[in-house]
Amino acid sequence: MENNSYIDALALMGVGGAHPGGLQLTKNILSRENIDEEMSVLDAGCGTGQTAAYIAEQFQCHVTALDNSNIMLDKARRRFSDGDLPVKIRQGNIENLPFPDDSFETALSESVIAFTDIRQSISELNRILKPDGVLYAVEMVMEKKLPEYDMKPIIDFYGVTRLLSESEWRDLFQEVGFQQIISNSFKQQVENVDLNDGPDFSLSENMSDETMDILLEHDRLTKLYEDRLGFRIFRCSV
Repeated sequence: MENNSYIDALALMGVGGAHPGGLQLTKNILSRENIDEEMSVLDAGCGTGQTAAYIAEQFQCHVTALDNSNIMLDKARRRFSDGDLPVKIRQGNIENLPFPDDSFETALSESVIAFTDIRQSISELNRILKPDGVLYAVEMVMEKKLPEYDMKPIIDFYGVTRLLSESEWRDLFQEVGFQQIISNSFKQQVENVDLNDGPDFSLSENMSDETMDILLEHDRLTKLYEDRLGFRIFRCSV
């Protein structure tokens, strides 16, 4: 994933909570789960570690943060050190997770799977979950079918392998062995936003103008396709 310009830009900007809904969404998801101190949780594609840090602080459980970007992991490591948080850090790709079978009760993947070989990554996440384990995946979905001339610029810019509808995502989760798949949308509660839940930044030195241009193009595409591209929270049980 490191040779993707959009992903590289996020790493250089050190954007925490870049996924749709940000940390407010993450908190909403996890508030429904009974996570205790004995449980092991994987943040797959942890970025700068915002979600992993919140889980470690909130639930006092065993947290592992994995990412393929060394730049992101360096920033996550600083975050965990500053907060004195005992989060384990692993460099790796979710297409080939460096963990044994049945390692975690819960896994989160927030706007990550679409940037990989989707089926392979979902299969790997299923493999490392214990019986009755749960995956939460926050992913881009096509709300309406897009013509090829609209899909190609999006796929080229983000480096995603393909664009899927909600039902196509659900079918893939089921095909690799997840038993129950529940999908939900999420509406940000602007009036209740905690400023600490917004994206945070850990900027790299010597960033080029191109990095900012990439993020501006992301904003442009988001607005242009706001009625045709959305996201869903998928809760998938083993």
